[in-house]
Amino acid sequence: MRAVVQRVSQASVEVEGAVVGAIGPGLMVLLGVSRDDGPAEAAWLAAKIAGLRIFPDAREKLNLSVFDTGGEVLVVSQFTLWGDCAKGRRPAFVRAAGGEQAEPLYLAFVEELRKLGLTVATGSFGAMMEVSLVNSGPVTLLLDTEKTF
Repeated sequence: MRAVVQRVSQASVEVEGAVVGAIGPGLMVLLGVSRDDGPAEAAWLAAKIAGLRIFPDAREKLNLSVFDTGGEVLVVSQFTLWGDCAKGRRPAFVRAAGGEQAEPLYLAFVEELRKLGLTVATGSFGAMMEVSLVNSGPVTLLLDTEKTF
């Protein structure tokens, strides 16, 4: 499971011109599920993201998590995070999970964040989405349950 995590002052996602998810200050998470992922990866990644200390404290040090700040999380599925661009110019998505496998794990990841006490908004799995955000910092991190980066 892979995630692009961005600290945001606001973020939203639209489907066919209608806002389906929006947050104020918090984290925007683009989530990609691989064929090798299961519930354990969803739980591990949710806990990791919930605990990331990427928000400034009173001394402007990155010591606070999204939970500490009362921030929200917007989670949007993005299978292209598993695009392999090693050969040629057209990404290969052979490691990306298909929708039947990926959607339950995406939902499990969202539920794990909610169990940790976070307010979570979501995109619409499998839909063509327009994502807007204001990155604060900017702070952007790449996380991978395989710990390849």
